[in-house]
Amino acid sequence: MLYKEFGKTGVKTSALGFGAMRLPMLQKGDEKTVDDEKAIPIIHRAFELGVNYIDTAPYYCEKLSEVTVGKALKGWRDKVYLSTKNPIEDASGAHWRERLENSLKKLDTDYIDFYHMWGINLEAFKNKIDVPGGPVEAALNAKAEGLIKHISFSYHDKPENFSEIVDSGYFESVLMQYNLLDRSNEKNIDYAHEKGLGVVIMGPVGGGRLGAPSPVIMELMKNKSKSTAETALRFVLSNPNVNVALSGMSDIEMVEENAAVASISGHLTNVERETVLSMMNEHKKLAELFCTGCNYCQPCPRNINIPHLFGLMNYHRVYGLTDYAREQYKDAMKGKSWVKTKTAESCVECGACESKCPQHLEIIKQLKDTHAALA
Repeated sequence: MLYKEFGKTGVKTSALGFGAMRLPMLQKGDEKTVDDEKAIPIIHRAFELGVNYIDTAPYYCEKLSEVTVGKALKGWRDKVYLSTKNPIEDASGAHWRERLENSLKKLDTDYIDFYHMWGINLEAFKNKIDVPGGPVEAALNAKAEGLIKHISFSYHDKPENFSEIVDSGYFESVLMQYNLLDRSNEKNIDYAHEKGLGVVIMGPVGGGRLGAPSPVIMELMKNKSKSTAETALRFVLSNPNVNVALSGMSDIEMVEENAAVASISGHLTNVERETVLSMMNEHKKLAELFCTGCNYCQPCPRNINIPHLFGLMNYHRVYGLTDYAREQYKDAMKGKSWVKTKTAESCVECGACESKCPQHLEIIKQLKDTHAALA
């Protein structure tokens, strides 16, 4: 396992982190619970292979992830850095403290190494976090008491709002999205590193999108990767300013495969990395010929989320992620999609979308093509 200095925190973290949001689950009556008999050995195998950073949150796995992680940490607590999160629900420091204490109880630990203001944006930071008597004050007090070692945040705002939060000086590490399909935070990764923050990446495999086989993605790293997922993980780890790539691992095989990848030095040369970026930029331009995702075509009178369906079509047509695209489209057909939408066969060819499209796309035809390819 490779290790890096984690910003200016004084600790070294493993290149691979364990994301505890996809632990194996059991159905017990009407409720789901974590299958500890499977989950704990999976986590322990990661630790045995050198993973020393584990990330959880209060709402993961039916609100039980922290409990299982706490059990798995027994005998490992002094060897592993624990990360969890505080959902900023209001501007009250007292309520922030209550949520911290609840996580400490569920984790059955005396302290948390990296404690995150969860999924914050600049507006929330200004109006709910950095306010008198608010979460920042509570976090500084908790750190002084030794309940948390480092104050962190996870980020989901527009890329341009990032630096102002970092420049507040409160935070020692950050968790943010970055992968082959979404490189919008690339400059923010560099900025965080420059300012001395540890950088942890969520979604290195694109939230599962890049876990599906893709000849297009495999072509990016000829003879260097065995799978699309490995290509995606190696790309993220090749960024010199990334410290930890989190992977939500749900079986031992996945742990062992990812640990092997995270133990490779020299994932990409600078020339190879620039080649990959150039090719992905060309793919992005091609995808935008079919749809830029501007949303001007919305709303559709038949409740079809046209940009979402065209996005799925682009995963198939441009990136070769056909299995993923078809799986997501079939979820939409069954009403199970995470994006609320009817599927393309619901189109009645009213033409309202085409009259609003700034690219003058043949949307009706593309919807038919989408259904034919993915249904």
